[in-house]
Amino acid sequence: MGTPVEDSDTFEILNVVPLRGSGGIIGPSCEAAAGLAEAEINSAGGVLGREVRITTVDGGNSPGEIAREVAAFLATGLVGAVTGIPMPDVRAGVVHAVDGRVPALFGIGDDGQFGSRRGVFMIGENPGAQTVEALNWLYREFGAHRWAVVASDYIWSRRMIPALHRMLDRPHTIVADFVFPQGCASYDEALTDPRLDRADGVIVLLVGGDAARFNRAFAAGGRADRQFRTGPTADENLLAAGGPAANDNFYVPSSVIPDPRLRPDQERIARYRRLHGSFAPSFSRFATCIYQSLHTLRAMLATVGSSEVERIHTRVDSGMVFEHAAGEFTLRGDQLQQPVRIFRANGTEFEVLLRV
Repeated sequence: MGTPVEDSDTFEILNVVPLRGSGGIIGPSCEAAAGLAEAEINSAGGVLGREVRITTVDGGNSPGEIAREVAAFLATGLVGAVTGIPMPDVRAGVVHAVDGRVPALFGIGDDGQFGSRRGVFMIGENPGAQTVEALNWLYREFGAHRWAVVASDYIWSRRMIPALHRMLDRPHTIVADFVFPQGCASYDEALTDPRLDRADGVIVLLVGGDAARFNRAFAAGGRADRQFRTGPTADENLLAAGGPAANDNFYVPSSVIPDPRLRPDQERIARYRRLHGSFAPSFSRFATCIYQSLHTLRAMLATVGSSEVERIHTRVDSGMVFEHAAGEFTLRGDQLQQPVRIFRANGTEFEVLLRV
């Protein structure tokens, strides 16, 4: 079984991020952000007095392969925690492999649609609630209220689409849903459908590279000039992959996209550049989620004084407030409480418009 983690000189963390497939465009920035968090945590004394060592597990493999790899690492008895941004179909296998033996903090949110498991904390953003915030803001600012949904065909979007239908109140209506297989090369089925012409905008629920291809086709057809887009999973890597011309009228809700006007974000990006150099991947939305997950893990275990799952839940279930490198946060259930901001794509970067 190996040496128990409590007796090891290092605190081993598995970090599950996609390095291939449609979601692979976020992988390099997530790995680089984990490197920054690792350096900062170790310079501050590590986790529970032990030096942190992060191992990346490629979340772009098949769900079965990823689950087996995580299980093999856990079987050594050396792994202290699991973090990352696993896709929903991957996350089920990872959670099953972890089985409550160590805390698992994922920098993604699920709107409570997937149930809860002991020791699993989905501390990322709330995509459904944030999408509703963005749609309400677009209605107040521009009168937009008729929406089409364009999604990749996977477990999260299949649950998210009906959730949006339930969550949206008047005056919002969804005039059409379009679902495409992951890796789809053409979106003409949606772009030439007359129902899309009746929409004020599109809610984009596509994965990574798929979203970039859709955005290029959307803009090439002239729709970006007259229709809005929004989506809860767009990040800086997507903007760069699509190219500046593909991103007009793209408004994105987020609690974690770095705001260059804020000193903590400025300082964090400066530390990131000092560590990785000027040509490092963008410190993106999902990179920030990875960074927050690792610092939240350290702060959580320091507050509890242990990595034992039951002791963690005893504290979390009563409401936990803690401070880490990204600020002070309250953890309610499995959700970090953070303000939502609306961002507008400006070329291959985001500019913040307001908090909502």
